[in-house]
Amino acid sequence: MHLAISRTARLPRAAASVLLALVLAASCLGFGLHSAPAAQADEWRDKQYWLAESGITKAWEVSKGAGVKVAVIDSGVDAEHPDLLGAVAGGYDASGSGRPDGQQGVGIKPEHGTLVATMLAGRGHQPASPSPSASASPAPAPSGAAPDGIVGVAPEAEILSVSTWLGSANPSGKSDQDQIPEAVRWAVDNGAKVINISLGSTTPQWPQSWDAAFLYAEQKDVVIVAAAGNRVGGNIQVGAPATIPGVLTVAGLDRKGAASVDASSQGISIGVAAPAENLLGGLPGGGYAEWAGTSGSTPIVAGVAALIRSKWPSMSAEQVINRIVSTAKDAGAPGKDPLYGFGVLNAEAALKDTVPEAAGNPLGSIAEWIRVHRRGNLATPAPLPTTDVPSAVPTLPEATVPAAEPPSQRDSAIGASVVIGFGVLFVAIAGAAAVQLRRAARNPALPGEDAETGATETVETGPKT
Repeated sequence: MHLAISRTARLPRAAASVLLALVLAASCLGFGLHSAPAAQADEWRDKQYWLAESGITKAWEVSKGAGVKVAVIDSGVDAEHPDLLGAVAGGYDASGSGRPDGQQGVGIKPEHGTLVATMLAGRGHQPASPSPSASASPAPAPSGAAPDGIVGVAPEAEILSVSTWLGSANPSGKSDQDQIPEAVRWAVDNGAKVINISLGSTTPQWPQSWDAAFLYAEQKDVVIVAAAGNRVGGNIQVGAPATIPGVLTVAGLDRKGAASVDASSQGISIGVAAPAENLLGGLPGGGYAEWAGTSGSTPIVAGVAALIRSKWPSMSAEQVINRIVSTAKDAGAPGKDPLYGFGVLNAEAALKDTVPEAAGNPLGSIAEWIRVHRRGNLATPAPLPTTDVPSAVPTLPEATVPAAEPPSQRDSAIGASVVIGFGVLFVAIAGAAAVQLRRAARNPALPGEDAETGATETVETGPKT
């Protein structure tokens, strides 16, 4: 899905609204959102290839996500979808234009939240009985029998649906700057241990109004998983909120397990990669669709985070993220890289391997980022909603915004030395370039260097003989 941030937070509020669009490949990648008939286990289970190939079916031997609430901050989730009956534990409308419980699709892609939720925590359903049953709910599946429909990565987790209106003018007038922090805060206060944000933007920057909300989630020990965005949709580089330090950013893979050319952007904030093409999800009203994009990669990883938090309820958010990225299968350039992050998701290893405890979140800290980068701008932090937002009573101490520190003399000295050092380096490079130009003038047959790749090629200087 394509996300587009239009202005920076420093502009007047009316002009500064961050225009986010959903990261759905259907509208931006040219893949198309293909409606599917009622899913049958024999026909569709094989289409959920990521369950086996990402190690999820093996991870289910350890955990299925029981007892963990995952907030889906999206366009709203249809809790009446057959595969989500009993899975949606509550919700909230941050848009001001939807149902108060967040369970109505809103915005430019109202189906998007249901697609995400079914991939994350779908429970499947039993086929209709030949004879009518008195019970409105489907009977439990017989032991060992696979249900019809979509089975999510964490089929025993609970969903909190938080609806936001993004991608087009919101009838209520609430902007992204209002909705996103409100949605994050509500999710945290209502028990979410994992937050899925399959939304993104075309800029790495985010409004300062988001700082306090993401800091709040960090200090309340919540894992936030966000989509990297889609290259064909205009997201060449990862955009906010996937650039916020501490957020687990998910890149997309094609069907062969390589970085998707169409369905994934790139950037240094990427933490892990997961399948993004030939995905299958549920539609509002009980239908199904095939789709693509990092919007679908994100609930796969968020589901694994829920499996871990269910298995080890006392494990901190930073250690959950560390477990996911440190067990990923390295891909691309050795080590962390801007296409795969730490590597390709390996859910079985994340649930079964022995993983040393990390000193902190391997993807950084929003608290530290604020301390360093918002110097002089935190005297009055962006307020979080305090009225008209039904929330559970927080069980942890109120989060505190770190104090912005003025630059020290040492900072100034270091800055000056860096400037001087770069000046000397520039002079040296310029001198070397001049020497090379003089050599080339004397010997035009020298090879020229490709500025993009560093490869050399012979430069033709005259007609071929």
